[in-house]
Amino acid sequence: MEKVRAKKHLGQHFLTDLSIAERIALAVKGHGGVTKVLEIGPGMGVLTDYLLKSDLELYLIDIDKESIEYLYKKYPELGDRIIFGDYLKYDFKKVIPDQYAIAGNFPYNISSQIFFKVLEVRDQVTEVVCMLQKEVAERIASPKGNKDYGILSVLLQAYYDIEYLFSVPPEVFDPPPRVNSGVIRLVRNEVKGLDCNEKLFFQVVKGGFGNRRKTLRNSLKSFQLPEDLKTNPLMDKRAEQLDVADFVFIAQQIEASRGNH
Repeated sequence: MEKVRAKKHLGQHFLTDLSIAERIALAVKGHGGVTKVLEIGPGMGVLTDYLLKSDLELYLIDIDKESIEYLYKKYPELGDRIIFGDYLKYDFKKVIPDQYAIAGNFPYNISSQIFFKVLEVRDQVTEVVCMLQKEVAERIASPKGNKDYGILSVLLQAYYDIEYLFSVPPEVFDPPPRVNSGVIRLVRNEVKGLDCNEKLFFQVVKGGFGNRRKTLRNSLKSFQLPEDLKTNPLMDKRAEQLDVADFVFIAQQIEASRGNH
């Protein structure tokens, strides 16, 4: 079978190191008793080979037609579990109505968008094991007070326990990316819903990090903060100094004040 050409516009970098592929596959634990795993962007199936050795029922999705044709030939037994489509636009409830895990060597140009989509379907996705650009991996796993800490860190840490597993150098890819990569695991926590208006929580987090250098009192001005919140010492801090519970508290206060009008 002819190899698939890596396409720059799709952000494709194919992993060539089998031991790393195996480590990623072994990190998928089937958290929450899930029996299905979806691999995003399998390319030529280097990771797929190892995921097939697990007890989980495997689904593949790729936006690259050439990859899909290659995968059909390589894994005829997967049949219609090989999906030609864009994960960001695909409604997986039609294919997997229950919960599932996600694995993959994510295309670097859309890794953040993949996580925003995961947040939308967080009650379905119990676990994510993925490789992405090292700085994005570090940001997602970063604790508060760290310069890497950002919007995705807070939003994902609200619903997932996150651990940074290991780093991967550029030379194990074809073609090699210009950056180092990192592998992380996200495991859905016990939080069914936050103790606040979740839409408002998302807006407050995005607003807070929109002007990272400003104190929250300034960066959240547009939210018409109640007076007692304006004088709260929390508002003297910057967004990166707050954890999930702090942002929940701010959202609660803003919502309560709106209810009083």
